Amino acid sequence: MIRYIRRAAALCLLLLVALLVNAVRVMLVEAEELDANPANRRSAIAHWAEPRGEIVVDGRPVTGSRDSGQQLRWERTYRRGPLYAPVTGYASQTYGTTMLEHAEDALLAGTDPVLAPLPLWNDLTRGRSPGGDVVTTIRASMQEAAYRGLDGKRGAVVALEPSSGRILALVSSPSYEPGVLSGTGADVKDAWARLTASPHQPLLNRALRQTYPPGSTFKIVTAAAALDSGVVRDVDAPTDTPDPFVLPGTRQVLPNEARGCEDASLAYALQWSCNTVMAGLGVDVGLEGMVGAAERFGFDDPSLRVPSWVAKSNFDREMSPDQLALSSIGQFDTTATPLQMAMVAAAVANTGEIARPYLVDRRTTSGGTTVDRTPRRPYRQAMNPSTALQLQRLMVRAVEEGTGSNAAIPGARVGGKTGTAQHGFGNTGTPYAWFIAWAQAEDSARPAVAVAVVVEDAEAARTDISGGGSAAPIARDVMREALRLEAEARAAPGAPGAFGAPRASGTTPPARPRGAPGARTPESAPSPPSRELPVTRPRGAPGSDARTRGTG
Repeated sequence: MIRYIRRAAALCLLLLVALLVNAVRVMLVEAEELDANPANRRSAIAHWAEPRGEIVVDGRPVTGSRDSGQQLRWERTYRRGPLYAPVTGYASQTYGTTMLEHAEDALLAGTDPVLAPLPLWNDLTRGRSPGGDVVTTIRASMQEAAYRGLDGKRGAVVALEPSSGRILALVSSPSYEPGVLSGTGADVKDAWARLTASPHQPLLNRALRQTYPPGSTFKIVTAAAALDSGVVRDVDAPTDTPDPFVLPGTRQVLPNEARGCEDASLAYALQWSCNTVMAGLGVDVGLEGMVGAAERFGFDDPSLRVPSWVAKSNFDREMSPDQLALSSIGQFDTTATPLQMAMVAAAVANTGEIARPYLVDRRTTSGGTTVDRTPRRPYRQAMNPSTALQLQRLMVRAVEEGTGSNAAIPGARVGGKTGTAQHGFGNTGTPYAWFIAWAQAEDSARPAVAVAVVVEDAEAARTDISGGGSAAPIARDVMREALRLEAEARAAPGAPGAFGAPRASGTTPPARPRGAPGARTPESAPSPPSRELPVTRPRGAPGSDARTRGTG
């Protein structure tokens, strides 16, 4: 009898060990896989069990949270959603997160370790801190000026503080209301279907993730390459460039919209945007020199984050001489984001150095205590300081006496460059109107702002004047607002930086309510998003693989 009891006890012990081994396997070995399984609703319920932290613009939150009373309790809300959608993105219980909602998801959701009162506190207590807040670098009045200027047209505006890299305005148009994607159910699915099927692509962030042929605005890069390499030593000297100019190795003639471009100087070529002069200078600099110059400005860098990811701007590394000539005036396969072209303008304004652009000024706890702040960091030395000073003078001349006159601001020194980028097969597409610029107050030691504007559906002839007519007025309004803010900041005693601190009113976000989850259960409860969902573009859309040719 005792023998059978021993056998039974041994069997029970074996089963107990098997259970323990299985528990270890489930809790340790397969824990991450089970957490990530879409069928596991526990992580989704926990993710949305508390209000998210706020995204703050100029001291005021532009986001909020709403108690839905459902199992996925707290849904995201947005204040002036279309205005700030390119900055905030959306936080959807059904479709994931984008932009700052994605890049700062851990802090906003309260799972970031920096929010814990002590190291490893949340791991030991299995608790969760209240969601932290993300304070952006955006200035509300500049954002509004850019949004108002585009007026629903397809396009984008990016404004930077050249000395620091702070992004002061980030607008993509047409925009959308991110709050319609926040929850679950048929209404959210219908909104998603409507937004993703729209031919205007409102979900596409054109400021950061759309690349366009930059047209004649790229001539600033070519001019910097020519000056740094010694191909041009005197900006007012003739360049010995014929007009008409035949592309090397072909019979194709490169036209000019401007007059007087034959044998014109670099100064004249930038003032009136001579295609022939700039294409010839690009060929004289050579492929290696032009590739190096473009990369110093940030082209071909896939790693740029602001902290949201940024599409790579392209300058081909292998080209024939005729293709290099076209690329040197911002055509052929050369493409750039509006952020990239704002960085080109900022490089000129900041004596050749590009500060790394960033969108988050600091991150705080829900109570307002700063947990970290984004420092000013150098990104690239795009050109020699002496070259930048010469280009400043030439860009000012382009505004005062050339194609960029619509960007002039009384009482300020403004430098700019227009551009009209042709695209489509046989250049049949409507040109993209570009304008890049910077502005400096007369009583200021350095430029306050650099800006890039692109308008996709500019109703204008295929000339650089369309950039001056369609895009330059928008840039002027944004720069004028930047100069006003800078003047106010300098008038305030002890204000840090060119633009000072955000306004005091509303600097502390309102307290976020908390409580027990609601009783109702939604029909579907997806797990929280683990990655940002890309927005696809139809074949042949701007920034696709379709090759672009034309005259700048």
